[in-house]
Amino acid sequence: MTNTPSSARDIYERTRPFALTLLFGAAAFTIAMAGVRSIADIIGPVFLALVITVTLHPIRRRLERHRLPEWAASVIMLLAAYLLLFLLTLALIVSVAQLAALIPGYAAQINEAVASVGNTLRDLGVKQDQINAVVNAVDPGQLVDLAMSVLSSTLGVVSNLFFLFTVLLFMAFDTDSTRRSLATLGERFPHPVAALANFARGTRSYMGVSASFGLVVAILDGIALQIMGVPGAFVWAVLAFVTNFIPNIGFVIGVIPPALIALLDSGLETMIAVIAVYSVINFVIQSVIQPRVVGDAVGLSAMLTFLSLVFWTWVIGPLGALLAVPLSLLTRALLVEADPRTRWAIPLIAGTPEPAKEPESKTTPEPLQEEPSG
Repeated sequence: MTNTPSSARDIYERTRPFALTLLFGAAAFTIAMAGVRSIADIIGPVFLALVITVTLHPIRRRLERHRLPEWAASVIMLLAAYLLLFLLTLALIVSVAQLAALIPGYAAQINEAVASVGNTLRDLGVKQDQINAVVNAVDPGQLVDLAMSVLSSTLGVVSNLFFLFTVLLFMAFDTDSTRRSLATLGERFPHPVAALANFARGTRSYMGVSASFGLVVAILDGIALQIMGVPGAFVWAVLAFVTNFIPNIGFVIGVIPPALIALLDSGLETMIAVIAVYSVINFVIQSVIQPRVVGDAVGLSAMLTFLSLVFWTWVIGPLGALLAVPLSLLTRALLVEADPRTRWAIPLIAGTPEPAKEPESKTTPEPLQEEPSG
């Protein structure tokens, strides 16, 4: 007795080429990302609010264990989110103001540096057209402006407080209903709900560790710059904290502006000292200690993390650089982990040969639930 497909869908599932499925998936993803890019001004703050809500959710769980009413836990969680945004906004406003006042004072030194580069190339026999091309391409002023661009872009998102506060308000009070709905859906769709749980857990781990180590890096960098007498030490400390959320190249973005200011203000020796101090503090903490603490919670290879940084910056702007890892975790959860047929790609994404564990089908973890320590 032969087994025949029960429907035309079964026949299609058996015969469709894998390449065709991959092609259709890539086309759909491209169209979806084009739509996301067109509404990046909405997607960015909404996802930032989601990340803040997920990161602060352990506070809610602790309050619930102390028998606090749901509305009271929501209010406390909301106030914690508002306080976090207020402190971040205040630090960014002060930093941008100091940076705006600092840069014009070095306009003459920057022009002299550019002219010196041109004169050196001229003495070496380089033609004037080539000198002009090099001078125009290598503009030290653009390196200083990079710091202001990062701070200003972040401030531009955070400063839209009314919209961000409103989204946080609804998320804080909808947490319980969303959690109950996901628990119900988990009985019918265990894999998608478990994938969202993995996203929440990975996002909490990444944001918590990045914020903690970023604060340590910012304090140490600020103290070191203050001791060396580099102008704008507070600005560069805030920049170091912000760039700690940028994977791979955050250290480079954070060290260039203070090193350049040190060169213009105090000379080559101070610039070398700034680079040396940043290399010891930032490289050791961000590249050696921090990845070990995060461990395998993120589950993204180094190459994919860098490509995520470039891609999400292109999609939603500078905020995409800060939220590149959480955005990639959500994409992986929705497109890979949610479907058992595509979970074979998880070891490739994580850069590890070990196969990923299948999500539990009997008990569904809550995406916003605090994971037990250890």
